[in-house]
Amino acid sequence: MPLYMDVHTIAQGVAIADVAQAHKADLQHQGRHDVSYLRYWVDESQGKIFCLVEAPSAEAAAAVHREAHGLVADQIFQVQEGG
Repeated sequence: MPLYMDVHTIAQGVAIADVAQAHKADLQHQGRHDVSYLRYWVDESQGKIFCLVEAPSAEAAAAVHREAHGLVADQIFQVQEGG
């Protein structure tokens, strides 16, 4: 299954506790789209969130965010894991 890294920018900044709640919502919705949200990283002061996801497509990954909490990523990149 392809891996994707998505990037969110929240102009006013973001709290990691809020991202944790959004991630929980993603986990509750991901099965409907054959998606698996694996990890996330947060830069609170810059308002950046990065999510690593296994998904059949970028569109499927975006659908989970849209349904779970409405915070759709600004960009989604297909990535390969390096060693």
